[in-house]
Amino acid sequence: SVVPAMCELWKKKGLNPKKIVGVTTLDILRANKFVHEITGAPVEEIEIPIIGGHAGSTILPLFSQDKAGATIPAEQIPDLDKRVQDAGTEVVQKKAGKGSATLSMAFAGARLGRAVLAGLSGAEATECAYVESTITDIPYFATKVTFGPEGVQTVHPIGPLSAHEQARLDEMMPTLKEEVQAGLDYAASTEFAF
Repeated sequence: SVVPAMCELWKKKGLNPKKIVGVTTLDILRANKFVHEITGAPVEEIEIPIIGGHAGSTILPLFSQDKAGATIPAEQIPDLDKRVQDAGTEVVQKKAGKGSATLSMAFAGARLGRAVLAGLSGAEATECAYVESTITDIPYFATKVTFGPEGVQTVHPIGPLSAHEQARLDEMMPTLKEEVQAGLDYAASTEFAF
């Protein structure tokens, strides 16, 4: 709900909403690591796109769009998909409630930040991010995004999906739509103080 709310509030003030992005990079890093553990492929050669959102069932890893991920048997994908969704909880449980994946979050933020800053400096860079989008009927969606001098330059299409991924996309869209609407409702009733 935060990205839709902030974008809409920025628009009200005449600011550029293409500079508001939500981080999905941590989910990507987790999916990449899990695929590495299963396939043995070098983790630096794995890049699992994450689409949808960044909370629970709205996190949708597209294993079929990565060379190593596509080799995982279809019957293993639902459990792997769920593991990516629940990975944050898994870390907290392993730390017995005494922390979270702080270093992983920092690395993910740095990776996304590097892509955004590269784009702002004129060197296009592509990462998955949660942004204002027209690729689905929901106005905010995570997918591959190319950053440029004005922020989000291109929101890329989802691309081909496996049967599992298409079913999950269809299943999670109502939840994502509710989350986006909550942000839009907040923005409609709120103003920036400046």
